[in-house]
Amino acid sequence: MDAKSPKDLHYYEPAKGHGLKHDPFNAIIAPRPIGWISSRDAKGNINLAPYSFFNAFCYVPPIIGFASTTLKDSIRNIQETGEFVWNLATMDLAQQMNATAAHVAPDVSEFKIAGLTAVPGKLVNVPRVAESPVAFECKLTQILQLQGANGDKAQAWVTFGEVVAVHIDKAMIKDGVYQTGLAHPIVRAGRKGDYFEIKPENMFEMVRPD
Repeated sequence: MDAKSPKDLHYYEPAKGHGLKHDPFNAIIAPRPIGWISSRDAKGNINLAPYSFFNAFCYVPPIIGFASTTLKDSIRNIQETGEFVWNLATMDLAQQMNATAAHVAPDVSEFKIAGLTAVPGKLVNVPRVAESPVAFECKLTQILQLQGANGDKAQAWVTFGEVVAVHIDKAMIKDGVYQTGLAHPIVRAGRKGDYFEIKPENMFEMVRPD
């Protein structure tokens, strides 16, 4: 791209509207990993739900986090029990992952709706998705309600958890290195339902200058 060439820019200020057919914000910040979160409430009800605002934030201790744009069951469950599990969403589990996005009562298990197997955690009292090749058992560290630059509270909460146990399908490990592409993870790509599939042939390596 030639930085000297003038660009015909679409400019907008989010508070005044984007002026497009669909908000481009989450399509620009893409692809994004999927926070496929399993949790359990204080009564023992199990929940499984996908979140498109998810990522890793720290090596030591290993911390992951996901954001919810409303105070959903996952957040309430984690507030009550202080535990959750992240499950890797892959291409062969895409339809099941999508099925767990259904709005159902707290006592209805999304595991059953999607035909998935719930396996008890080792260090947390929350099940993981047996069919998923990777799962992180997590202990709650923080739940933060987001706010705007003016200090007004947003209807969005970020949940952070320390990864205390990791489950990896050994088929994804070659010569002691986890191979991201072998799992064929799916990632969000904006609009209402766009996704990408990560494939081994689409990965490339760059050596850092330092």
